[in-house]
Amino acid sequence: MTKVYSTAVVIIPPKDLWAAIQDIRKEYDRNFHRWMPHITLMYPFRPQSEFKSLERSFLTLCKGIQSFEISVKIIKYFLHSKQNYTLWLAPEPDSLIINLQSKLLAITPDCNDINLFQDGFKPHLSVGQLKGNQKLTTFKKKFQETWIPFKFKVESVYLIAREKNTSSRFEITNEFLMK
Repeated sequence: MTKVYSTAVVIIPPKDLWAAIQDIRKEYDRNFHRWMPHITLMYPFRPQSEFKSLERSFLTLCKGIQSFEISVKIIKYFLHSKQNYTLWLAPEPDSLIINLQSKLLAITPDCNDINLFQDGFKPHLSVGQLKGNQKLTTFKKKFQETWIPFKFKVESVYLIAREKNTSSRFEITNEFLMK
């Protein structure tokens, strides 16, 4: 099946929690204007032209999954190469998100690209990129002094899409409520 980089399946925190996330992303995330705050479940995903045919399966599956609460207390990072980092908020417990993603993959098992990383699927909410150990140390210290942890209930799964040009933004196209 075809996969594209202009669609994704995600969890989106409630908008009333975006301010703290966006404050960090505005300063550190080169993708700030392209993506809303989110936790990726599948990316790349199927073309938007296939969303209609996937709708019933996603709706049925999500209706059978119990909503759950996650907390966001700490920031972590991925090291990509020497002193190149992606900063991310760590949702806990991540096992609930891993379980959700596993069930969704039953619908589109070929959309498992994020599971193929060395450590497998790691639920995270990206907030930026940094280059340099000193910048990372400074950021972590600033973050620890100012961050206020939050919780939210994961009640929906979203399909998002954008136009295939370099300045387009992802927008929600479908929302699937969980029980």
